[in-house]
Amino acid sequence: MLNLIRNPNINSNHLFRADISLEAPFTSELQNGSGILPRITQFKSYHLKTVIVRTLIPRNFLVDRPLDQTCLIYQDIKDSGEIRSLVIYLPHIASAAECPFYHPPVQGIAFLHDFSPQIQAGCISIYYSFFESEPRTTKLERTALHLLAVIHKHGQGTAAGYVKRVQHDLILPQAIVQNTYARLKAKYAKTLIDNWIEVTDPGKHVFEDLSITAFLIELWADMYKDTDFPGFVDIGCGNGLLVHILLEEGYSGWGFDARRRKSWDHYSLKAQNSLKELVLIPSILPNSCSSKTSTRNSNSAGSKPMDMTASRGEASVVHSEIPVHQTNNIQEQIQASRIHNGTFPKGTFIISNHADELTPWTPILATLSECPFIMIPCCSHDLSGARFRAPPPKGTSVSNSAYASLVSWMSKLAEDCGWRIENEMLRIPSTRNTALIGRHREKTLQSVELLELVAMYGGAEGWRENALKLAKGVARNH
Repeated sequence: MLNLIRNPNINSNHLFRADISLEAPFTSELQNGSGILPRITQFKSYHLKTVIVRTLIPRNFLVDRPLDQTCLIYQDIKDSGEIRSLVIYLPHIASAAECPFYHPPVQGIAFLHDFSPQIQAGCISIYYSFFESEPRTTKLERTALHLLAVIHKHGQGTAAGYVKRVQHDLILPQAIVQNTYARLKAKYAKTLIDNWIEVTDPGKHVFEDLSITAFLIELWADMYKDTDFPGFVDIGCGNGLLVHILLEEGYSGWGFDARRRKSWDHYSLKAQNSLKELVLIPSILPNSCSSKTSTRNSNSAGSKPMDMTASRGEASVVHSEIPVHQTNNIQEQIQASRIHNGTFPKGTFIISNHADELTPWTPILATLSECPFIMIPCCSHDLSGARFRAPPPKGTSVSNSAYASLVSWMSKLAEDCGWRIENEMLRIPSTRNTALIGRHREKTLQSVELLELVAMYGGAEGWRENALKLAKGVARNH
């Protein structure tokens, strides 16, 4: 029951969460330092054990408002040994008209659980305290049945020993990210969805990228609270929406993808100038767009198709060297000018969101340029750009599913590059929601031999050919 009190979003998808301002044993001197006074009521033969005051936070502040609510937990033990537990929700409202959409228009809701230790079984029932102006209705009955079904399901799971496997909000508090998401959603969602021109589902992509943007904004607020933001680069940026929103929020940066998307031309002029059609050929690979190869980080290694301002992370196209050999072929010259060697100004934050072929290269590029990064793996590719099934992790309790294996493989690759990896399960509308974040080093840059590492992870033979095929193929959904 406590889990349902702390996570009301389990009962209603119109809710983000509950902000708990008081959770304490009941005493006659009980006070709430937040200023929200609990509503206390007593029942004959029941002992009030715990008082919780929570504020229900809606997903859409433009439609619903937060609601303060007191949750009271009582217990009564009969002479027979039967245990009666009573939990009451008291919304802080005076009439049904004050009740937001996501809460039943009643004065209170009670859950009564009768449990017999002798037979190890019990019964759960639900009760309403009605307003005179809002009598019993079919809708309220359906809501009651739903609440009972949810609590029964969770009770059965607890009795069976269920333990939650996925842990959220390990890096940032849930409240600050969700509050930022709510602000971004109110500001951008409707316009972006109404003007969506890609063939993909606008709801999924818009809400997903708004959620990722909210996470990045709060992550960067923590990382750069005492210094200037160094700029970002979104590798394999796809439809460019994440770049567009971040630019609108005042962050400097740019993104590139092997194929231009239709939506790029419909963003702001600043976003249009910050989205580039480029193929990435890492500078450490033989015959890359660089005239040199290096296993170490070097901001001057090779040619740079993008001239980036280190302090702002902004990009402008300049001419690059023609790789391997000089040519008079116009098509080859155009192709050469669209190659990026994967080196960025030191400190640039690298975003790799469902970047597919570029995902395994992300920690390697971050090591080359001494850049922090976030990568959200999706489709599984090796360092050659070919599709493959990542080997399942050995000696762990982690699932051996294809996605779990990919995440584990990517984490190990990043750790071998010298990064300390932080995992976060993002609250986004996608099953591919694991974020791997590298912002601290465990090994010195000088101790990592990147070419040896690439070979150890299967090598990169065929990367150039596979990468150039991306520029000719059909753009993917993300």
